[in-house]
Amino acid sequence: MDQSVLGYSLTALAISLPCLYLALILLSPPPIITRPSEKTYRSRKSLKDPLSLPSLADAASIDLSVIIPAYNETSRLPSMLETTLDHLDSTSIRQTRTYELIIIDDGSKDDTSALALKLAQQHLNSDIRVVTLEKNLGKGGAVRHGMLHARGNRLLMVDADGASRFEDLELLWKKMDELGRENEPTVVVGSRAHLVKTEAVVKRSVLRNILMYGLHTILRIVGVGHIRDTQCGFKLFSRRAAQQIFPAQHLATWIFDVELLLLAKQLGIAVAEVPVQWHEVAGSKLNVVKDSLQMLRDLLVLRANQLTGRWKVSP
Repeated sequence: MDQSVLGYSLTALAISLPCLYLALILLSPPPIITRPSEKTYRSRKSLKDPLSLPSLADAASIDLSVIIPAYNETSRLPSMLETTLDHLDSTSIRQTRTYELIIIDDGSKDDTSALALKLAQQHLNSDIRVVTLEKNLGKGGAVRHGMLHARGNRLLMVDADGASRFEDLELLWKKMDELGRENEPTVVVGSRAHLVKTEAVVKRSVLRNILMYGLHTILRIVGVGHIRDTQCGFKLFSRRAAQQIFPAQHLATWIFDVELLLLAKQLGIAVAEVPVQWHEVAGSKLNVVKDSLQMLRDLLVLRANQLTGRWKVSP
């Protein structure tokens, strides 16, 4: 009897494992494809004739690249850019730091690219580059694309809504200086964890807060519990860290931040978390229920691919 049960169990296991592996293949996202037009950018100096984008594999030629993913952001982008440039063009920063802004229009249905170019023409002393993706990839795909074509020695990803206080870049910059020498791979992430009990978070809907705590529980299980806020869209990467992390990124959806942090952990890259100021901004593209379910699915797919060795990364 025991042998019969054991035989049935082994048979069931032999059948289920290939089925699970096949399901993993079907649920995994396809490779992110870059189309020829997406390897170019426009700026105030080249409004009609796109220029070729550089490569992250090249040596840095400026101090800072600011990567701004944008999807239908005509209403929020102007104020965000104004705040960003007010800081970067301040006397104390301008004298010591060269920079570029890379706006990645993630297949917008509005005039995000046209607006970004119009704003670029209003700031003659700033290098603002606009890249237009032919199809919507998702925030993670847009950030990855910008990072892979940035020139900065340090690379900052920041949301187009202006929810994070841009001046807090200096807090991340200082922490990166403290982490090690300039040529070491390091990551510093902005954190809103200290705001959990404040009005900025308490005013959110009950459902959104419940889902937030549930996500944090799952993140502890998958291996990034050491980071209190994985989803803050304000992260600074040294060039060496970006060169190792972003070519290995697979997820283009909302949960891509977790993949970046997991990759950093697997690569032995130092990661620090710094409190930043943040406020809710109207116009979020996040569908709380739908996107939370997608995040859960993508987390499971991510970990399964890593554990089975389908997605490998090495220093």
